[in-house]
Amino acid sequence: MKLKFTNLMLMSALCLSASVFAANGDKTPKTKSPNDPPKKYIDPANMNLSVKPGDDFFDYANGNWIKQNAIPAKETRWGSFNILRQENTNRLLGLLNEVSKTPGHPKSTLKQRVGDLYASGMDSLTIEKKGYTPITTDLTRINKISGLKGIVNELVYERVNGIGSPLFGFGVGQDDKHVDKYIISLRQGGTSLPDRDNYLKDDARNKKIQDALKTYITTLFTLTGTDADAASKNAGTIFELEKTLAKSQLSRVAQRDPNVNYNKFSVADFSKTTPHLNWVQILPMLKVAGQDTIIVGQPAFFKDADALLASTPVEDWKTYLKWNILRGSASSLSSPFVNASFAYSAALSGQKAQTPHNERMSALVDGSIGELLGQLYVEKYFTPAAKQYMIDLVNNLKVTLGDRIKRLDWMSEETKARALKKLAAFTVKIGYPDKWEVYDGLVINRDDYAGNLKRIAVWRYNFNVSRLGKPVDKTRFGMTPPTVNASYNPTNNEIAFPAGILQFPFFDFGADDAVNYGGIGAVIGHEMTHGFDDEGRQYDADGTLRDWWTKADADKFKTRADQVVGQYNAFTVLDTIHVNGKLTLGENLADLGGLNVAYEAYTKTKQGQSTTKIDGFTPDQRFFLSWAQVWRSAQRPEAAAQRILTDPHSPEQFRTNAPVVNMDAWYIAFDVKPGDKMYKKPDERIRVW
Repeated sequence: MKLKFTNLMLMSALCLSASVFAANGDKTPKTKSPNDPPKKYIDPANMNLSVKPGDDFFDYANGNWIKQNAIPAKETRWGSFNILRQENTNRLLGLLNEVSKTPGHPKSTLKQRVGDLYASGMDSLTIEKKGYTPITTDLTRINKISGLKGIVNELVYERVNGIGSPLFGFGVGQDDKHVDKYIISLRQGGTSLPDRDNYLKDDARNKKIQDALKTYITTLFTLTGTDADAASKNAGTIFELEKTLAKSQLSRVAQRDPNVNYNKFSVADFSKTTPHLNWVQILPMLKVAGQDTIIVGQPAFFKDADALLASTPVEDWKTYLKWNILRGSASSLSSPFVNASFAYSAALSGQKAQTPHNERMSALVDGSIGELLGQLYVEKYFTPAAKQYMIDLVNNLKVTLGDRIKRLDWMSEETKARALKKLAAFTVKIGYPDKWEVYDGLVINRDDYAGNLKRIAVWRYNFNVSRLGKPVDKTRFGMTPPTVNASYNPTNNEIAFPAGILQFPFFDFGADDAVNYGGIGAVIGHEMTHGFDDEGRQYDADGTLRDWWTKADADKFKTRADQVVGQYNAFTVLDTIHVNGKLTLGENLADLGGLNVAYEAYTKTKQGQSTTKIDGFTPDQRFFLSWAQVWRSAQRPEAAAQRILTDPHSPEQFRTNAPVVNMDAWYIAFDVKPGDKMYKKPDERIRVW
């Protein structure tokens, strides 16, 4: 996944210490023993040396590793990110097992809530015994609805009570054009499949996905006592309703333009466009009374959804609302529901086996009260030295990006000055938040898994709407500390790097500069460049959605961006499916810019100015090989095909290969010449930031 965040999933002459993080969790870096075998940060055993780097750099750098490492049954892809995520999951499981093994921590303390939430989710006997009773009250309530007003009331009730979000999206967030204020926003929704095209295209692959959804719907209704024929009929009703909603949705590419999604209305005026959804009445029911304006992402969708409300029989809407309850709760009910949920997701992703129960519960705790669990993680696994290292690295890369902006030959001095102002205003968040969320008032009980989940959802909803009228809190991190990712948030003009990503292959104190620059350095450069990609460039230094470009400079940027679109459109996955260069443009620009910035910063280091080989590779070769091994990955065909529709990131082999062919240094490092398959003429190499 998309909110305003753009995400991934160093430095100048700063010297690296000869130390590594302790594998046993000790936060103190340990000095290497002279008897310790040297670590191969770039290991030729992982490479396919039978392939020329200029023919397929991804295969050259990673081919043997991919051949020798099958995708685990519980995964849809396997590579560097997944391995690091698994390591962090194992760390979290150690923490959770420790804190949950003994009940009786003082009520509402960190350890009580973390430990008891995990314990409640691991109590399989109680979960199995309850079956689907946690949702029977909801299903009974829906049965009693008798008219359209009751349908609208249920749409509201489910949100406020943490049950689901049927028909449309709703939330409170920063106003893109007044970033110091929170505002209500509405956005399209109401569908179950990952993308609108899954409903609208009738090729064999999408037909299989549609059938999987119908089977899933039928199964869940059957498990709650509906006879088979009625359950099958329900599936048809729900699918046709969702297909109609999908027809009214904007595509993911269209939604990449923030101005398209910024449509401000008075609440009264917007209500006139949706006569059956009277927002003047609905908003107070949603606990947001006293608001006179609203941002609507896709106004045409709401007009169509309103008309659909009126034209569709109430009984069909009741069926749809029951489905919202069922699909939202299936993964947390007894095993028949969990198994049905997995069978459906496996049809979309190709996953062969369920993620183990304890790992699912670990992810749930991290995703629910992650800033409580995160405190335990940081205390044990994140060093102050790593945070300071990152701060220094980010500052050095900012200087390098600034130097590159000053040298741009396609941008006027006027726009350069504004770009440099924006760069200087970047906020940097590293490791974990400065102020932890305490989840005030959230009650977690060791013997009430279903209740815990509902209380968490209600707490999150109430927290979200309670922000209205308060100063914008720019201290929030947006990701939990163990997360293996990084992000850029345009409305805060901030870049963030959780503790979870600050490990090998991205970063290691013991690694040479080339490895760290090609890894975490390129990640930092990637997030910085997001501030100047096709979306980020539309936000100014304080995060406001406001045009700060001259028209001539904007046109020149678009010309270069279109070249990137064309480059990626030419790539194919599974022989026939093309990468969507427009959907992935922001991430592709960030990869290209980030790698260029990281390389230039790296050339300022002592190693970057030398030719001394390590393990048979020159410094520059190690830089580019480090970049390639970050994206080392294999993926199941079903997941790869689905990802093209929904993921703004390009597949890993193209994230590796596409940026380097536009960098002169890569050609020199690997002696890439005309005739090599990846060769591009110097005047065809794309240069943006």
